[in-house]
Amino acid sequence: MFTGIIEAVGRIQALTAKGKDVSVTVESGKLDLSDVKLGDSIATNGVCLTVVALTGKGYVADVSVETLNRTAFRDYQPGQKVNLEKAMLPTTRFGGHIVSGHVDETGEIISRTLTGRAIEFWIKAPDHLAKYIAEKGSVTVDGISLTVNAIRGAEFKLTIVPHTASETTMDDFQPGRKVNLEVDVISRYLERLMLGEKAAQPEATDISMSLLARSGFLG
Repeated sequence: MFTGIIEAVGRIQALTAKGKDVSVTVESGKLDLSDVKLGDSIATNGVCLTVVALTGKGYVADVSVETLNRTAFRDYQPGQKVNLEKAMLPTTRFGGHIVSGHVDETGEIISRTLTGRAIEFWIKAPDHLAKYIAEKGSVTVDGISLTVNAIRGAEFKLTIVPHTASETTMDDFQPGRKVNLEVDVISRYLERLMLGEKAAQPEATDISMSLLARSGFLG
């Protein structure tokens, strides 16, 4: 599990095809790897990856077909900057929100506006994820725990202060860029829990949305 508080910005050194999968080598920048062992997890642009080798300057991990299909990893090239966070410990200060590192899908940056010293971004999420994104709720974008400041349909607004922009990859975000999105895990579990015994039915997703609407959770 992660918190969405980025510890370092790294860079992809190599992407090597392994059949249908990919092996990625990441230069970890200022991330402290002294306590990292093989098998540990590191969120890489929000994707939970398992360390299979340590290189001295970073780590190597495998990227599955499922991850390639669901995330922006399918478009990454050597040199790509990535946000890094090691898995949290029981003693870690919980500064963000619960982040699993299991990306739901990609969104797209549709605008960037400077407002005072802050940067405002509007991001378009896939339509089927819109129900999980709420104003003043939490969302993870490329591994960063962020607060949603406004919504309009499947689009949501983020206001990024200078510190966040400088300590993450967000200063490089421009319209058209694809980003990894992970919605608040609590909303997903709540939707499923409300089904009760009906969760085992094939049409469970449609039923769950009807239940949420009747309960007032969808406005």
